[in-house]
Amino acid sequence: MTSDVPMPRRPRRALVVAAALVDDLAAPTSLLAARRSAPVSLAGRWEFPGGKVDPGETPEEALHRELREELGVAVRLGAEVHAPAGAGRDDIGWILNETYVMRVWFAEVIHGTPEPLIEHDRLTWLPRGEWHTVPWLDADVPIVDSLVARTAGLR
Repeated sequence: MTSDVPMPRRPRRALVVAAALVDDLAAPTSLLAARRSAPVSLAGRWEFPGGKVDPGETPEEALHRELREELGVAVRLGAEVHAPAGAGRDDIGWILNETYVMRVWFAEVIHGTPEPLIEHDRLTWLPRGEWHTVPWLDADVPIVDSLVARTAGLR
């Protein structure tokens, strides 16, 4: 027996964007990590800088805006860091939780010096080989794993 009642659809997750900010897009040797200062449940954990995409913005425009607001820098975007098929991915990007999905791009600073202006109380450049040495937000750990794999073998 079939039913004409449609299956309930999973609500679409809101899109956020972030940068894997590196010292050099062609041969990254350092990755910027940003320590959250709020909310209390996330304070002290590390993440990729970025934020929500506002209505009318492209994801890339949102990322440029967020990096200006959060870090005071202008960047050049590189390749997008796609989530692998399977766990941790939906049709848009990296699943953060039931509410958000994130797209991530490699980026390098072209103007300014990163400073923790909002959302963060500390920034640190992690040398390659030490990218897992800070307590990343749980959802960001698979992204770090992907970055490590993508940069393996670079000098």
